[in-house]
Amino acid sequence: MTAKTTSFLASVGLILTAAIWGFAFVVVKDSLNYIGAVYMIAIRYSIAAAAMGLFFLKKWKLINRKNLFHGLVTGCFLFTAYLTQTIGCKYTTAGKNAFLTTIYVILIPLITWILYKKRPAWYVFAAAILSLTGIGLLALGTGDTRGMNRGDILTLICGLFYALHIVWTAKYNEKGDDTLLLTLLQFAFCAVFGWLLAPVLDGRFSLQVLQSSKVVISMLYLGLLSTMLCFSLQNIGLKYVQSSLASLFLSFESVFGVIFSVIFLHEHLTFRMITGCVLIFCAVLLAELKKE
Repeated sequence: MTAKTTSFLASVGLILTAAIWGFAFVVVKDSLNYIGAVYMIAIRYSIAAAAMGLFFLKKWKLINRKNLFHGLVTGCFLFTAYLTQTIGCKYTTAGKNAFLTTIYVILIPLITWILYKKRPAWYVFAAAILSLTGIGLLALGTGDTRGMNRGDILTLICGLFYALHIVWTAKYNEKGDDTLLLTLLQFAFCAVFGWLLAPVLDGRFSLQVLQSSKVVISMLYLGLLSTMLCFSLQNIGLKYVQSSLASLFLSFESVFGVIFSVIFLHEHLTFRMITGCVLIFCAVLLAELKKE
């Protein structure tokens, strides 16, 4: 298989990931009516780690101190991102949650600037201004949402940690880490962090919740598709597709998220909020396509 074909297939995988993640916003928003946010994270990552661990049994033999450390660092970033995003989704709409998360695309070149002292081009700053304007229109909405609520703020924090996760995952990939092993370790650490924090943040877990077929199917979707499959595709994509272009493909989750939220959750978007979404998406396109 040629390098061009590999890159194309990796790009298709990233777009598929964006679509699955887009629908995951709907699943998470609905599931929060039945299960705590941190328990949801613990369960989905436990399912993902167990399934992937069984599927790639030989990967366990490759574990060493370096791999564990890299998995711990990226796992911390990933867990914090999903913790703030999932809790944030409880207090804001799934559509806003999806679009505000994409701030990570703008943050990646800025974080790279801080780490590697490489100043971004002018269009990155222009994209940041567009993005901030869009966030203002989207998050500082009208009606009963006066001012930026805590769900919006938590989602923006999620974007920061997701950007850190992408930057460090790409960094470790470049250093020669086994991509699938790194992904597996990230899942395992996220599961551990989730089970440790869930009793503190969510309280006692009721096993009766798992008697609902709807909840079980939702957790399997989040664990097997949205987590195991998607993060495997993402981390493979980061190995064969330029990180900036990969983040652009992944940012389409916001578009899918809004579309699915309107279709399945019947969320209402005002003209002002739609304008904010358009500005954020234009910022993403400017930040990434200009670079190519």
